[in-house]
Amino acid sequence: MAIELKQSLNLTQQLIMTPQLQQAIKLLQLSRLELLETLTEEMEINPVLEEQVSDETEEDSQSEDVKDVVGESTSELPEVTVEECARDDVDWENYLSEYNTGWAGTPYEEREVPPFENLTSTKTSLSSHLMWQLSMSNLDTEQREIGVHIIGNLNGDGYLDLPLEEIAVTTGYPLEKVAETLYYIQNFDPVGVAARDTKESLLIQVKFHDLDGTIVERIITDHLKDLEVKKYGRIAKELSVPFEEVLRAVSIIQGLEPKPGRAYSEEETIYITPDIYVFKVGDDYQIVLNEDGLPKLRINSYYKDVLRSKDSLSENAREYIQEKLRSAAWLIKSIHQRQRTIYRVTESIVRFQGDFFDKGITHLKPLVLRDVAEDIEMHESTVSRVTTNKYVFTPQGTFELKFFFNSSINSIEGDAVASESVKEHIRNIVKGENKRKPCSDQEIVHILNKMNINVARRTVAKYRESMAILPSRKRKNFY
Repeated sequence: MAIELKQSLNLTQQLIMTPQLQQAIKLLQLSRLELLETLTEEMEINPVLEEQVSDETEEDSQSEDVKDVVGESTSELPEVTVEECARDDVDWENYLSEYNTGWAGTPYEEREVPPFENLTSTKTSLSSHLMWQLSMSNLDTEQREIGVHIIGNLNGDGYLDLPLEEIAVTTGYPLEKVAETLYYIQNFDPVGVAARDTKESLLIQVKFHDLDGTIVERIITDHLKDLEVKKYGRIAKELSVPFEEVLRAVSIIQGLEPKPGRAYSEEETIYITPDIYVFKVGDDYQIVLNEDGLPKLRINSYYKDVLRSKDSLSENAREYIQEKLRSAAWLIKSIHQRQRTIYRVTESIVRFQGDFFDKGITHLKPLVLRDVAEDIEMHESTVSRVTTNKYVFTPQGTFELKFFFNSSINSIEGDAVASESVKEHIRNIVKGENKRKPCSDQEIVHILNKMNINVARRTVAKYRESMAILPSRKRKNFY
């Protein structure tokens, strides 16, 4: 059989992601801060885009109105005159020569001063706080150099992560001198810093409070594990002391700081700005998009006039302007589409979760992306992108849009209950329990069964751990 080359024509369909479509999809999943950064960057690289500002002619007319009002009012008021006369008993020549200043004859130099709102205070870090104390101490030069190495190797909790032998090798000083310097730094503020572990940090604080040789020191030294799981009876039996004395010692230990560097943490609080607001007006809910701070883009009219004019433009310049115009128009259209999609998704969520907005988290219903996608006739992936990193302000608080989508748990009577609703019930049960006899996971299961919620003990334990709620033996309070 001979091998030969042939040409054939086949018709196929293919889904191609155009750059414009990729940009629209990217804008959907951006958070509010990321969208602001993207718009600012686009305005910098695209000369056709500009931020829409208030109409200047309207401002001028308002200013003219103000002038008219002021002019009318001042014409009716009588002229006010102030008569001032200098005193004869003042030696003005001596006064001027004594209080004459050097800057009076020099011209005033205008300098740009940042606004007061942009001036922020700098938070003191643990390292700088300790270095200041080290510089104010009476240590010699060698100990100061060792102290710099010790402070530089502290973690965020204030513990020393480096062995003393390694510090001795790095600095070239004897191990005894390194240990002596470490002992000195451990008594800096906060007391217990630069310890190797929690036990050492607590013992340093106990010594600082003159509790050496007490039952507090003995519990920390020999019974820290029992203290963690609140086995106070075993501690009292092994130390041969009354149970009430152990409780008093535990209350003192609870007042100590297990992480001395925590007070100087450099982590900053991140505040969330909602993308959508949901307000209750009468019996209905009103949805408002938060567009404060987002620039309103428009196309610069100058470039439109340039293309319309018959002036001679090079072909490259005309193609460049047309390309930028198309890019700007698509960006504005994508932003409007993004805002409409967010509004429609939020509107659908409000329809599905009406009981939540009225009564709270315990009335949250099971909801999946498919339900909202079918309701607004969109694809599930679009709904998933819209609900990513978007927050909504509601009468019940501020929540991420993903919060309203959760799995279902069957109730005893057959109805479905949202998993977040079950978590809220568990949280309320733990909050209202007897602290001397907290509820176990099995007891929580029985309470939930009385609420028509059918859930297993393993599920309760999983939900409890996800909410950072301790087991019943660690929640027990003896006093």
